[in-house]
Parts: sequence; C-alpha cells; structure tokens
Amino acid sequence: MRPRGRPRALGAAALLLLLAALALGLFRLGRDRACARRERGGRAGDAGCARCPLTPRGPLDGRARGTATPDGDAPAGHGGPHACAPDPPLPPRCELLHVAIVCAGHNSSREAVTLVKSVLFYRKNPLHFHVVTDAVARNVLETLFRSWMVPALRVSFYDAEDLKPQVSWIPNKHYSGLYGLMKLVLPSALPLGLTRVIVLDTDVTFAADIAELWALFAHFSDKQAIGLVENQSNWYLGNLWKNHRPWPALGRGFNTGVILLRLDRLRQVGWEQLWEPTARRELLALSATSLADQDIFNTVLKEHPGLVRPLPCVWNVQLSDHTLAERCYLEVADLKVIHWNSPKKLQVKNKHAEFFRNLYLTFLEYDGNLLRRGLLGCPSQPTAGAERVRGSHLPVAGRAGHVLLHQPWPALPRPLSRLQQALAQLDEEDTCFEFQQQQLTVHRVHITFLPHEPPPPHPYDVTLVAHLSMDRLQMLEALCRHWSGPMSLALYLTDAEAQQFLRFVESSPVLSARRDVAYHVVYREGPFYPVNQLRNVALAQALTPYVFLSDIDFLPAHSLYNSLRASIEQLGLGSRRKAALVVPAFETLRYRFSFPRSKAELLALLDAGALYTFRYHEWPRGHAPTDYARWREAQEPYRVQWAADYEPYVVVARDCPRYDPRFVGFGWNKVAHLVELDAQEYELLVLPEAFAIHLPHTPSLDISRFRSSPTYRDCLRALKEDFLQDLSRRYGAAALKYLTALQQPQSQA
Repeated sequence: MRPRGRPRALGAAALLLLLAALALGLFRLGRDRACARRERGGRAGDAGCARCPLTPRGPLDGRARGTATPDGDAPAGHGGPHACAPDPPLPPRCELLHVAIVCAGHNSSREAVTLVKSVLFYRKNPLHFHVVTDAVARNVLETLFRSWMVPALRVSFYDAEDLKPQVSWIPNKHYSGLYGLMKLVLPSALPLGLTRVIVLDTDVTFAADIAELWALFAHFSDKQAIGLVENQSNWYLGNLWKNHRPWPALGRGFNTGVILLRLDRLRQVGWEQLWEPTARRELLALSATSLADQDIFNTVLKEHPGLVRPLPCVWNVQLSDHTLAERCYLEVADLKVIHWNSPKKLQVKNKHAEFFRNLYLTFLEYDGNLLRRGLLGCPSQPTAGAERVRGSHLPVAGRAGHVLLHQPWPALPRPLSRLQQALAQLDEEDTCFEFQQQQLTVHRVHITFLPHEPPPPHPYDVTLVAHLSMDRLQMLEALCRHWSGPMSLALYLTDAEAQQFLRFVESSPVLSARRDVAYHVVYREGPFYPVNQLRNVALAQALTPYVFLSDIDFLPAHSLYNSLRASIEQLGLGSRRKAALVVPAFETLRYRFSFPRSKAELLALLDAGALYTFRYHEWPRGHAPTDYARWREAQEPYRVQWAADYEPYVVVARDCPRYDPRFVGFGWNKVAHLVELDAQEYELLVLPEAFAIHLPHTPSLDISRFRSSPTYRDCLRALKEDFLQDLSRRYGAAALKYLTALQQPQSQA
C-alpha cells in the first residue's frame, strides 16, 4: 500500500515545474522583445540576447563603413541581420579540421602543449596540426606527439629555416622575432590541396570545441578570405602615448592570435603580391613592425577590406596590457578563446586575470594521458567527404619552385592499434598483471623541458645520465655543485608536478644558472616506477660521445668530470677499444658529513666508519667484483671480470646497449644492463682515483614493495627468466655462462 501523501507530493512537484516553465517562457519572450528593440537600435550584441551573443566589432559584409565608436560599440548600421546571423551548423563530427601554429624554442614548445591540451579536451573531430618549427621545437614536439599517441590526430612539421628568407627582410620589434612574421607565408607554405585552416598563436587557451570556430567559415562571403576578431585595445588608434605611430588599420584593427584562413582564395588573389609591396612601402616611413605579422595583416586589410570577415569577440578575448576585452566578456558568459597576448603573460595586470588564470592553469596541469581517448563513431581515417591532406610526403608550393616536405601521421597510429591489441590479450586475473601492463605502457615524453644549450663539441666529453622523481628533487642542487659537465636527467612527474619542478628550477640560483643540464619529463602513468625507460630517455638525449650512467642519489667526486675526460683519452676508448669504466661506489649513512676532496680523504673516512662500500650491509655481491681492496692501492686502471649480480656505475660510449625496459620498479634493472655489456664484450676497467658516494634517503615505494610482497618478488623472478630466455636466443652458446651463474637466489639489483 502506497503512502497517502505521495500523490499530493507528485502533484505539487508537477505544479512547480509548470510554473517554472511558464516563468522561463515569459522571460525569454521579454528578452527576445528587448533584443529586437536593441537590434533595431544597433545594439544587438547586448547581454542576454540569445540570437546574437555578441556583435562582431567591425563591418561584416567586407565594406569599410567607418570605425568603431570610442566606447567599443559598432557604428550605426552594424547590428543588422548580417551581424546577428544564426550560428552555422557544426561540421560533421568525423570531418578532419586543420590547425596551424608557429612554434620555436623550448618555452614556446611548452606553451604549445597547453594550447593543444585545451583543444583536445573539447574537440569532437579529428584534427590535423600543421606546425612550423625551428629545430629545437621540432625535436621536442615530434617526440611528444609520438609518445602521446592521441587517436584521430595528425601532425605535420614544416621547417622554419625554409621560410625565413621570405620574411627575414622585415625589421620586427616584437618579442616573437622572425617567427612572429611567418603566418604571412602560410598560404604558400601549406599544401596546395589544403583550402581552409585555423591559425593559432601558442599563447591562446580554448574554452570551447574548435569545431564551433571552424563552422564560422560558413559565414564568409564569396570574397572574404581572412576571419579575425577586432583588436581589443586602442593600439591602432594611436593615442596610447605621445608620438605613438602604429601601422595603418581599420578602426581598432584586428588581432591575429586567432585567424580563419581561406587559403584557396588567398592564393587566387595573389596574397604574396598583396602583403609584400604593402609592407615594403610602409617600412619606408616606419622603421619596423611593432606587433609582427599583425601590423602587416592590418595594413593590407585597410586597403582591401573585402578580404576580412570580422568574428565575434568571444573567439579571441585578449588580455594585453591595455586591453578593452572587458567590454566583450562582461556581455557574455560563453567565452571561447582566451589570448594571453601581453609580454607579461600570466602576470598581466587585469582585475579579472585570476579568473582567466585559473582556466589556463586547469589545462597547464591537466593529465594529458586522459586525452588519449578516441572519438566515438569515427573511423580510424577521416570520412571520404572530409577535407584532408593525403600521402606521406606531399609537395608544398614555395618560392621559385622550392618544395617543402612534411610527414603527416595517421589519425590512429599503428603502434597504438597494436598496443591496444596487446593490452586486450592480458589476463587481469594474473598475479603479475600490473607488471605486464606497465611493460606495455607508452609514456608521454617531453624532452628538454627547459631551455638547454648543447655543450661545445669535444672528442672525450662525458654527460652524467640519471633519473629522478619528485621526492628526489632536493638532490639536484648538490649534484650541480659536484658535477661541472653536461647532464641529461629524466624526471618521472605528473603534469602538475612538472609545473612545480619548473618553479623549483626558476627559483634556484644554482639550477637556473646551468644551461648544460637537459631535463626530460616522462609523465607518470601506471603503478610502478619505469626505471629503465627513464634511463633510456636520458641516455638517448645525451649529446656527448660518452656518458656516465649514474643515479640521482649519488654525488660524484668534485674532480670526477675532468678526470673522466682524461681517462677516456688515456685509455683510448671509442672505436679502438670497447670498454666500460667502473666508478667505485660508496655510501654514507649520515645525512650530514664532510665530502672527501680526494681518494686519501675518502679512505680515511672509510677506515673511520663514516663511509662504507656501497650496499655493504645489504647486498655486498652487487659491487664486490670491483675489488675495493685492490682499489685502495691501485695507481692505474685495472680490469675486472663480470660476475653474477654485478651492478657497477660505469662510463661508456653513448651508443652503448640500452637498458631493458621490461624491468620496472626495484630489482634487476642495472644487473641486466651489465649482462648486455659483457655479452657484447665490453672490458670492465676500474678507475683508481674515481669515486661516487650514495647519500641516505627514505626507501622508495618500489623497494618497500619488493621487501614486503612475495608476489612482487615472484613477478620479478618471472621477468628475470624471460630476460634469460631472450639472452639465450640472441647470444646462443655464449649466453650459457649467464644462464648458469644467474640461476642463484633472487637478486636485489
């Protein structure tokens, strides 16, 4: 039997819903009438008018009708049906959309990643990024996108060096330098088969689906070729300060941080013959551009207003030093793109900056792994009707018949498809499932996360290679004081931790002064620390002929860098001799102690019990073959033999075997690598004056798991057996000594 009050409650709820619907209807009716009145009065962009979210600032039919009024409203006559045209339909969800950006250097590469995150977060269409880069940004972004493995995403790279001659004659005062002019040459640089593209600055952040911006191409007239938002400052009015002389523009001009380009129409009208003579003529009176390509775009559009299609201001909310953007974003709540176009970027003075800064930080620290999602209902390749660029090598029109080559990647990378198949075959009930899954994980990698200057060429130079996570960050300053040479460090961090690391380096006088330290961020994913994958990333990015394979919690002797270079030359390493130079390892259990300046001081500390040979108390066999007794008296390098579980820290040529990535967490990661070195007939030579000292720290999570979990040790044993089987297949009879020697109690290395 139902409670007697329930029908009454349902009736009351229905009555409330009906009253709410009536109120909403009356509100909309009143608002529509108000909007109609405002539209007739030329103010269709007032807040609350759903039909016309915001009137674009400027003429919409391509004719110069006058300039904007001082308060930012369009002049009379701009609020007609063209201004309040209904939103165009979105492109089909599987249509390929094209986006172009210009990116140069380490800092711009980091900016571009945040932009890409915001675009991917909202997108519902396959995307093709066309990226004009210098060598630095190309190296960074190519590695990042390959390891990111985002479905339905293509990336093509274009060499900025090939485009520089077309713009290098233009003096530019803007901080973007020569690269800030390269959007001018995109119609000739991009493939001839590409007719439409969205062009973005790297300092914009999306807050909407980019397909909505693409849909605005439908509003273009037959002659319009460039879609832009009005410049949201008085820069081009020339009244910001005394003797301010901006380039010519229509009214307030337009901002080129977000551009819709009809490439086909620009090619038809001879875009190059429009902007080049215009720029040369203006430069006779003006010494340089102040706002890079934006000055030249505006001057051309003042003379050819029929080319421009003004866009709603919400698609480029500009936070410059003298911004008037408040007149835009206070009228509407649905902002689409935020543009940090002040040289101060996030530190720009604006009373609403905190609101916009939080939006930016959301994507800056957002876990990029979550953007690896596919597009439901879309095939791995774009639909037949979609605008796309075909082929792996496409000719691109350039000057004097010059051909640029770019390499588009498939929308669904084949390695990703194979990876998904391999993951699907794993048994989630297997006790070692997490180990198996971690082995198949492809980590996002952002190499040279901070500005880096390669060391000058030197035939015997050596790079210290190591890895770390956030809990070892405090080791960096001491390491930089001890090692004066180049370093290549892989950091295992989340997106948010990467920003904390950035602030840590910038606030440290020691770290910020070192430009020869390359930091490579490997983004965290999975339950285990991918120790050997991190080592391989750092090793692959070393730029010197030799590398010192160390760990972050070791401090090398102050003189080690110079002595290693001398030893490499003295021993004739390289093509004449394949050897691994062993750096003897020691440890202290004290958090504060006086670091020895020489071998004699180290031996004194060793005899006093302030130092020990490394892991003497826990796993002495890991370093016993170094023969510390012999090292005490040695004056010359001496040769030692491989032995089971030997895991020294060594100096080798950069092209040495890579670490086996199947070993994750704690155990057997260095042991397996030394087996490879020995199998490939590397000599093991112990250096008589070299040493490194391990500093105490709390145990890592993985070593705690190893010590406490029998399942962990069983899974590690299974990985070891797989490794030995692979060793046997690759080296045949030569692998017998390893199979025999390593069938011993579980190693801890």
